[in-house]
Amino acid sequence: MKEITKRAIDVLGSLFGLILLLSLFLIIFIIIKLSSKGPIFFRQTRVGKDEKLFRIYKFRTMVKNAEKLGAGYGFEKNETRFTRVGKILRFLSFDELPQLINILKGEMSIIGPRPTLKYQVEKYNKFQKKRFLMKPGITGLAQVEGRNELKWSKRIEYDVWYVENFSLLLDLKILFKTFKVWLFRKGIRMDQTLSEVEDFDKSVPKRHQNEKTN
Repeated sequence: MKEITKRAIDVLGSLFGLILLLSLFLIIFIIIKLSSKGPIFFRQTRVGKDEKLFRIYKFRTMVKNAEKLGAGYGFEKNETRFTRVGKILRFLSFDELPQLINILKGEMSIIGPRPTLKYQVEKYNKFQKKRFLMKPGITGLAQVEGRNELKWSKRIEYDVWYVENFSLLLDLKILFKTFKVWLFRKGIRMDQTLSEVEDFDKSVPKRHQNEKTN
């Protein structure tokens, strides 16, 4: 029942968000189009619930074909691939707003583990793959507990804890904390390299150490 309620909240919330933010979307459309060459949206294949692949939508914040330049899917110190407008969108987290479309399509949820890339999932152990038991979200427990300041192994621990302890009340708490984190810009970093955060170590919390990890 709570899963049905969560989906209903997702549909109503994404519809309301798209209508409410329509003017902001139009402004961002125009600014991106006028400020740099390339598409308005950035679309990329991500891994969702039950490890199914889907195309995520974001406002483009980097130069065209940025994933083929520089650090690829990662970031470098003093990253130069961000557009001037892109830096602002990324800092304000406005680049994530088109994911309301993914929510409406049923590929994502408002609250859940952040969607990840396929090559990252190939490094996961059995414990870490539990994060795919629920739909990915625009925001989640890991985002309000440290976001980009956390290494991936720690983010995944938070995600699995969320999956194991999911409730509508927990979603509400995460949502309210998201607004607080966004307002004070906590955990926002755009200068971390992959080597700093993409550890994917094989550690498993003590409560799961009796499970097979491969």
